[in-house]
Amino acid sequence: MPLHMLKLCVGADTIEDLLEWRRVHHEHGQPWTLRTRQTPKRAAEMIDGGSLYRVFKGSILCRQRILAVQTVGEGVTARCEVTLDEEIVRVAPTPRRAFQGWRYLETADAPPDLAGDAFADAPPELVRQLREIGAW
Repeated sequence: MPLHMLKLCVGADTIEDLLEWRRVHHEHGQPWTLRTRQTPKRAAEMIDGGSLYRVFKGSILCRQRILAVQTVGEGVTARCEVTLDEEIVRVAPTPRRAFQGWRYLETADAPPDLAGDAFADAPPELVRQLREIGAW
């Protein structure tokens, strides 16, 4: 069973903000890479079908498939690079408190994809409110 990674999306309030950042900062031909300090000890489980779930302003809103995890550098300068699929998959907005760094996310705890869902194009804030009151 794949293991997922959960990370705060700092500097972007929406998925559209993240896409715009990618458009502006993307070097042609370079993969989408997330850089972080610590290399996951369970990286093999993450590249076997895992995804990076992103938290925007207190809600998990999307995921990207993890393609590779590697450590770059040595000693105190060592960092982790997580290579991600370009496709962003919207998920059911799920509340999540702030945290530092990243966390593992088990498949059973991961929010479902919105693909094919009637609310896939609804504003994330509306969907979050509907889920909070149990209407969706």
